[in-house]
Amino acid sequence: MRAVIQRVTKASVTVNSKTVASIKSGLVILLGIEKSDTPSDAQFLAKRIKELRIFNDQKRKMNLCAKDIDAQLLVVSQFTLCADLDKGRRPSFDQAASPEEAEKLYLEFIQYLKETQLKVEQGIFREYMSVHIENDGPVTFILDTKRGRHSQI
Repeated sequence: MRAVIQRVTKASVTVNSKTVASIKSGLVILLGIEKSDTPSDAQFLAKRIKELRIFNDQKRKMNLCAKDIDAQLLVVSQFTLCADLDKGRRPSFDQAASPEEAEKLYLEFIQYLKETQLKVEQGIFREYMSVHIENDGPVTFILDTKRGRHSQI
C-alpha cells in the first residue's frame, strides 16, 4: 500500500462539477493499493499517518501530529501510485489490486482513520475526480507499507 501524504491548508474533491468532499487544515492522502496488500497494511498505514509528527509547533518545528492540531483528513484513491515505470514508455499497472479488492481495503483504511476521532472525508472510488490541493509548506511524504514495516514510531 502506498500513500502520498500532503500537508494542506485546504483541499477538495470534485466529481462532475460537484464538490463531494472538502477539508480545511490537515492532510490529503492519495492511496494506491496493490495486489499483495492486506487489512494489516491498511491498519499499519493509518496508524503511521495518525502518529506522524509533520505539523509545526510554535517554533515552526515539525513536532505535532494530526491529533495534536485536530487536523482534517481527505483520502483519495489513486491506483496510478501502483504503476511500474521501469520498462518502456507506458506504465504497467499489473501490481495494482483489482477494483473490488482495492475498494474493500480503501474503505477499511478510511475506517481505521475514522477511529482516530478526526474528521475524515473521501473521494469517490473509481470516479474521475478533480482534486484541489493548497499545499502547506509544501510538505509532502511518501509511505509504502512494503518498505517501512521495520521502523516504529
